Amino acid sequence: MVEFRNQTVTYLKRKFRDIGIRPVSKHGQNFLIDMNILDLLVRSAEIGPEDVVLEIGTGTGTLSTRLASLAAHVVTVEIDPHMVALAQEELDGFENVTLLQTDALRNKNHFQPILMETIRDVMERTGAKRYRLAANLPYNVATPILSNLLRAELTPASMTVTIQKEMADRLVAVPSTKDYGAISVWMQSQCDVELVRVMPPSVFWPKPKVDSAIVHLQLDPERRARIPDREFFHEFTRSVFFHRRKYLRSVLHSAFKNRLEKSEVDQVMRTHGIREDARAETFAVEEIFQMGERFREALAQKGDIATP
Repeated sequence: MVEFRNQTVTYLKRKFRDIGIRPVSKHGQNFLIDMNILDLLVRSAEIGPEDVVLEIGTGTGTLSTRLASLAAHVVTVEIDPHMVALAQEELDGFENVTLLQTDALRNKNHFQPILMETIRDVMERTGAKRYRLAANLPYNVATPILSNLLRAELTPASMTVTIQKEMADRLVAVPSTKDYGAISVWMQSQCDVELVRVMPPSVFWPKPKVDSAIVHLQLDPERRARIPDREFFHEFTRSVFFHRRKYLRSVLHSAFKNRLEKSEVDQVMRTHGIREDARAETFAVEEIFQMGERFREALAQKGDIATP
């Protein structure tokens, strides 16, 4: 049986002192020091021997070793060269781990090409049919990581991550609440979203200033497949919630400026029973999806957008 190291505050402080480094806040370095929470994260990810796992934010490699003991292969990504050196020590002896030293994101909308290329190569080499995301995500990149993974053609079967509780509240939010918005609709349109556990700052070192949460997002392939143009739907959801307190009519006029006449926007709204004084935050996920489809069809009829 593999014996895993417990990542304590004492261990981390001594290790960091020995090599003369400190946690880097710009990289979102808050290390999980409660091993019960770490184990809960691993259990919630439901990793099996047929899975390739993506981890973003390797840190010292403590989570990586636990994932590697369960998965066919782990692709783990770390931007900080000091953390890479620590993780390499921790991962010595694990032959089913690929450690990439890079920023996972090329920019806020796209991953580094090497990331997806590596996942594809590993899946082909291992014969794995799916991959999962399991990670203690750096808070500063959590939103683009989760959002962009659902925009990618190679999409994880599930995503189990630690994030700020504020963001977790947005992921699970329902209509007519303050947390409901574009990210709620985008994620729930394709995934079942579960808030697994809320965590206080004390389970991390250094302590963040906010509570955190473990969330588990399970991809629903049928729900995802029914969205004919995901890029359009992604932009549509962002547009309708951009000014969430404005009336939807005004928001849609602005969103489709130079693409649809105001009268054409009004016609789509009337045809589908959308009140002029409605606001986006009152509509359920399915209603936002259907609304987006009606506007996509209107654009397609004008030749403004290709029909998938």
